[in-house]
Amino acid sequence: MTSYTAAITTQQAKKLRDLLAGLSFEFVDKEYTMFAAKKDKLSISVYEKGPKVLIQGKGTAEFIEFHLEPEILGVAKLGYEEVHQPEMFAPHFGIDESGKGDYFGPLVIAGVYTDASITKHLMAAGIMDSKRISSADKIRKLATIIRDTPGIAFHIITLPPLRYNELYSEFRNLNRMLAWAHVSVIEKLLLQVPDCPRSLSDQFAKSFVLQKALAGKRLKIQLDQRTKAESDIAVAAASILARERFVEWMDKTSAAGGVPLPLGASAAVIQAARAVIEKHGADALGKVAKLHFKTTTQVNDLFGG
Repeated sequence: MTSYTAAITTQQAKKLRDLLAGLSFEFVDKEYTMFAAKKDKLSISVYEKGPKVLIQGKGTAEFIEFHLEPEILGVAKLGYEEVHQPEMFAPHFGIDESGKGDYFGPLVIAGVYTDASITKHLMAAGIMDSKRISSADKIRKLATIIRDTPGIAFHIITLPPLRYNELYSEFRNLNRMLAWAHVSVIEKLLLQVPDCPRSLSDQFAKSFVLQKALAGKRLKIQLDQRTKAESDIAVAAASILARERFVEWMDKTSAAGGVPLPLGASAAVIQAARAVIEKHGADALGKVAKLHFKTTTQVNDLFGG
């Protein structure tokens, strides 16, 4: 383990600062933090938002086990995940998506089947929520580990912008479209693991929206949603496979079209959208972007399109 995040209270943050001072950590200035400190190859940052603590580097697991948990958090979870989160080790599908909030690029939905042995293998390999991984190379490395894991099953659906825009015009609601996509992945996974009893995803819609999509395909499986589902290894693995596919599409399309496609929906995205139109014509935007975003209106308003 080389990275760990946990929510803490203001009082716990004060205790942690005192602890680090007693352990001869060197305090450093870091933006958005209450404080940050480092010692050898271990760095610890407590962010104002939350607050939350981020521990990174060599010695992360040891610091958690011998200092953070017993002296600050007052719990013993590291190494006891199977006791505290038994459902994560039971057979289930984890579903997650990538590209939902990006104007450019596809919507990618991935699903991964795990059981106890698969979960332990992925945990040992350092599988975590893709949002915590900034390096595309690391995403690719972890995705390869996931695909090569013995006993694993996975399925990925990619909705390129042209197909995405067609589907959105039919559904007229992103949550209903997401529910359809999630259930479509579950349908394919059930062909590989017919007796899987449960599926887990992040909370993105009312439960009846997913249940309706499930009933439409006449599938029988328990559907669970919860916030921060990415803490589940199956969901985290799905997030990595989805992110890899999304990044791959963005890189190839940027190179082929001669216009770098930024992430998100920022001012840089608006400029890139205009560059696409100028280089390839107005119809080209629908081939690389999700047109129902308000960014499309901003592009038209700004450039008189």
